[in-house]
Amino acid sequence: MAEIKPNEIYTTEEARSFLKVSESTIKRLLKKGIIKAYKVGGQYRIWGSEILLLVSPKLEKRVYEAYRKLRDKAEKTIRDW
Repeated sequence: MAEIKPNEIYTTEEARSFLKVSESTIKRLLKKGIIKAYKVGGQYRIWGSEILLLVSPKLEKRVYEAYRKLRDKAEKTIRDW
């Protein structure tokens, strides 16, 4: 498997290959802004750093922290109700 280089630019096909996701999944990730990309000539270009961020443990930690805050807020609202 090739190494993802943070300062290189990849196509959606290459990003799909690295992430091992379907075409519809990569489209959904792009549409929701989970992967930031630039459109050039009608095609998306993705920085390697964006692909690496998606599979990074740091992102997982941030997602868990956001989930925990939301859960705690919901529990507080229910208790106060």
